[in-house]
Amino acid sequence: MDSSEKKIWGIHTKDENLFLNDNVIAIGWAELGDLSKIAPDRESFRAKMTEAFPDASKQSIANMTGQVFRFACEVKVGDYVIFPSRNDRMINIGTVEGEYFYVPEAKDMPGEYVNRKKVKWIKRIPRTMFTQGALYEAGSAMSLFTIKNYAEEYLAALDNDFKKTMQTDNTEDDSVGATADDIIDNTRDFILKELSRQLKGYDLEEFIADLLRAMGYRTTLSPHGGDSGIDITAYKDELPPRILVQVKSGDGDIKETTIQSLKGAMREGDYGLFVTLANYTKNAQKYLESTPIIRGINGEELVELILKYYELMSEKFRKLIPLKKVYIPVPKEDEL
Repeated sequence: MDSSEKKIWGIHTKDENLFLNDNVIAIGWAELGDLSKIAPDRESFRAKMTEAFPDASKQSIANMTGQVFRFACEVKVGDYVIFPSRNDRMINIGTVEGEYFYVPEAKDMPGEYVNRKKVKWIKRIPRTMFTQGALYEAGSAMSLFTIKNYAEEYLAALDNDFKKTMQTDNTEDDSVGATADDIIDNTRDFILKELSRQLKGYDLEEFIADLLRAMGYRTTLSPHGGDSGIDITAYKDELPPRILVQVKSGDGDIKETTIQSLKGAMREGDYGLFVTLANYTKNAQKYLESTPIIRGINGEELVELILKYYELMSEKFRKLIPLKKVYIPVPKEDEL
């Protein structure tokens, strides 16, 4: 079998000593029992997973089924394995040496790594030898996944001259920009999905009021279903102008007539703010452009504000959308 026929798998573990000392790769899901007893098709694995985790969501069942099925049925002898070890910051590259086997006694061990396959570790290479894009792909949140975008780089790492070549290569890593953009886009997608999933109606109104307070506004939430559709009243300080805020949590684009209803509730001297997780129709956008006293914020703009004022928001909502501040590499032309 030539390398073009072999798949390259990435895998993570909480028990690095097991992988490196016992020359295996392994996954948990001990609740499923011996995977060799399940018919080798996705539907059978999905049925077993649903039985073992009856309270899990459909998406979770699909994700878990995919990983377990791939490990049991798709990872073949001769395939390559990429294992990033956190303890020593090394990238371990090996090949699968044996078929699936079940270790029932591992149920009582940390990680419950009962499902295993033998591997031969070929090389251990410092993470610093790889591009940011390759490291990002190997850092997938899943336990088992395929390496696709940077497969050639990992295969090239098996060459004896790889380390020397990378050390003498002074060219800028052109994968940095794409990696940074991916991380930022994933974060924005996560925020918007969590808002859509967890906050509906009055809950989203409360969230927006908290965001406005973080931005320096004094806010008052309207009673449920009252005040002519005005959800929040905000002031920058004790003096006018008054800002009337309407919030929509649905996923449909906002129409011009909906914004006109906000304007109808405004008095002379008021300003309006319309917030939606979705977007605005073309006619609604034109109406906003011709009505400067009303500002429209769509889902993407809302996410930008959340990222800007996140640390000033209440602990309640920071727990709802848990984020950690990190620094990521960017291309030199993007530096401030």
